[in-house]
Amino acid sequence: MKKLLAMLLAVLMAVTCLTACGGTKENTELSETQKIIAEAQTMTLEELCKKAIEESNGATVYGVGNSSRGKKALPLFIAYCQSLDPSYTLNFDWQQPKNNKIFDQLTADSLKDTGTFFMTLIQDGNQIESKMVQTGVLDTFIPKDWAEANGYKDGEYKGYLALQTLNKVFEYNCTGEKTYDNCWDFVAEGEHGLFMDIDSEIVGKNFLYMLTKEEYATQLKEAFDKLSDEEKAYFQPTVDAMESEAAALKLGENGKYALTWIKLWVESYNAQTDDGPICNELVKSSATDQFGLLVYSKLRSVEETDEASKNNIKVAAYEDGYEGMGGYGYCHYLFVTENSPYPWTACAFIAYMTCTVDGFSAWGADMGGYSSNPKVLAENEETYHHTTGGVVDGEVVFPCKNDRGYEWWLNEGKLVIEDPEYCASVAFTVGSWIEMLTKYTGQ
Repeated sequence: MKKLLAMLLAVLMAVTCLTACGGTKENTELSETQKIIAEAQTMTLEELCKKAIEESNGATVYGVGNSSRGKKALPLFIAYCQSLDPSYTLNFDWQQPKNNKIFDQLTADSLKDTGTFFMTLIQDGNQIESKMVQTGVLDTFIPKDWAEANGYKDGEYKGYLALQTLNKVFEYNCTGEKTYDNCWDFVAEGEHGLFMDIDSEIVGKNFLYMLTKEEYATQLKEAFDKLSDEEKAYFQPTVDAMESEAAALKLGENGKYALTWIKLWVESYNAQTDDGPICNELVKSSATDQFGLLVYSKLRSVEETDEASKNNIKVAAYEDGYEGMGGYGYCHYLFVTENSPYPWTACAFIAYMTCTVDGFSAWGADMGGYSSNPKVLAENEETYHHTTGGVVDGEVVFPCKNDRGYEWWLNEGKLVIEDPEYCASVAFTVGSWIEMLTKYTGQ
């Protein structure tokens, strides 16, 4: 009986391993698209573009992304290819699905032998892993030039390819007397921050997941310790109540502080449909004492009027003495679709966006977007001077537009950075807990 049981366990373990590792030998063989990607990863940008010219001259490509700016980058890519071959032409269409529909759209397109979409720019590392990569809908391509710029040797880098990190930051209207000098101020009694609903843009939910990682939970504890005794007294009952919840969710020592902040935030934020309207509201002189958590780059489109001004808001993390997280950062990732009709062109376009300042300029021309390529990141600042973006004729006219840069936000601004692996690991546990909160608050 023991021998039989041992044999059954061995078979079960073998089946489990086979499932986890991708199944049979046939399932691990490279597809035609993956073979092209493997070859493309050994080639320079110019070599890739020559392949693209051969593949797609005169064709029409369809792209899909969470950012509308793909349609600004494609003409620049075409112009680069034309510098190599003036006869090259390429027509294109770029789609930006709303309300998180991009995953459904890509999944439906993956059912075709040859897909419609040749590549995608997509956000939300948690769903990318579970719905796109593990299911074989999308393939990762790592440009040779990008890998070398980041210090990786051939095939060393195993993660997703990020085009950029974007930041959403705490901003508040400063036309009144109220100030926010600690991240706990945003969940204090009576506060209702403007924030994109977490079911409309899932990266907002990932932000909340990330707060439970001990690294960020500890930062929340440190900011909590800087509060006055009166402020602590308001939060302490909730902190105490969250201790058992944190233990049940198997969080770290300071998990109760993360759950407290999340609970109070979910119960109080004013759900909005997009960051643009949030920004346009906050800069109004009539929006006294309002605040929001929104994409930093939205300030680029604010026009100065009698009613609205960029000087009506302050970026909380830029203020002297501010304590705690200044916002959160998430990535736009680039993938080749597994059934791409033009995989060489997809690889070339992706390499162009991640390895050249011109290719990144559709995003890099504005503050708040930081290239994943350190070489492009540095050259982009030399080209667009975002750190002095609020300076006019030598005078600081709009302080909020002086972008401190990625390294500052990462270290001094204490940006909470999305980690797809961590988000996926707590999506069921912490995610279910947050769902219960939203169920009872109506968010």
